[in-house]
Amino acid sequence: MLGARALFDLTHSIAGEYLESFAYPWQALEGLKEWLMATGEGLNREEFMQTAPDVWIHYTACIADTARIIGPCIIGARTELRHCAFLRGGVLVGEDCVVGNSVEVKNAILFDRVQVPHYNYVGDSILGYGAHMGAGAVTSNVKSDRSPVVIHDTVPIPTGRKKLGAMIGDHGEIGCNGVLNPGTVIGRYSSIYPLSSVRGVIPANSIYKGQGKVIPKEQTGFSDKKG
Repeated sequence: MLGARALFDLTHSIAGEYLESFAYPWQALEGLKEWLMATGEGLNREEFMQTAPDVWIHYTACIADTARIIGPCIIGARTELRHCAFLRGGVLVGEDCVVGNSVEVKNAILFDRVQVPHYNYVGDSILGYGAHMGAGAVTSNVKSDRSPVVIHDTVPIPTGRKKLGAMIGDHGEIGCNGVLNPGTVIGRYSSIYPLSSVRGVIPANSIYKGQGKVIPKEQTGFSDKKG
């Protein structure tokens, strides 16, 4: 459930092979900046422009004049950075993504077709293929007591990281104004109700209605799982 292959289709990110080298995907965040620098240097210059020593942007990406990018950062094909988007170091944005109005992203991997379009914060997190965060939904990446983050699965998994947001599996859907607490893991195709405060591990293909109220989508007669 918690390995990179269980959460993500690794063919939908140039970081796929990098992520697969770790037991848990959040471990990849530790060296993400260094990986981005090394990867950026090897990108095809006919496809990517280098706008700063540590920023690479695909020629087909659409970047608003008001967007701010602090490297290292790689932005994929046909991705759109809208008004006042703020990428502030250690960010990979895949192909066909939307990083929208006043969205802040920091030390994170966004797979292809991720949408964070309205007033979102994504920090120390990984968002899988086709994941979407509703307006105002955020990842909380630091505990109030500043202690290291623990993943609360069937057994606690210490991460050793003081900053860790969320792992959102492929096609995960986070409702408007939802808060994903530090170390939250959302399985593939799962949906989170608006205004939810989520912690722990949410199984794949589930609906999170509130703490202790997680039901399989099959029980509702609805499933958006493909294949």
